[in-house]
Amino acid sequence: MTVGDIAERLQIRQPQASKHLKVLLEAGLVEVQAEANRRNYMLRSEPFQELDAWLNDYRRIWNERFDSLDAYLKKLQSGEKKDP
Repeated sequence: MTVGDIAERLQIRQPQASKHLKVLLEAGLVEVQAEANRRNYMLRSEPFQELDAWLNDYRRIWNERFDSLDAYLKKLQSGEKKDP
C-alpha cells in the first residue's frame, strides 16, 4: 500500500502516516518497495511470528493459571473449603 492509501484507510493526514511508517520501517516491521515514483509498504511477517512464538509460553502459563482460578472459584461456589 502507498502512504496515501494507508492515510486514507486510517483517516489520518499523509504526513502523519509517513512518520508512523518511518518508525515501523526502522523497527523492521514493514518493508518498502519503490515502483517508479511510488513506494509500497508491506508488513513483514517474521517479526510477528517471532513475537507470537515468544508469547506462546506466556499464553500457556496464563491459561494454566486461569484454569486453576476457575477450578478454585467453582469450589468456592459449591461450598467446598479451601485445601489446607
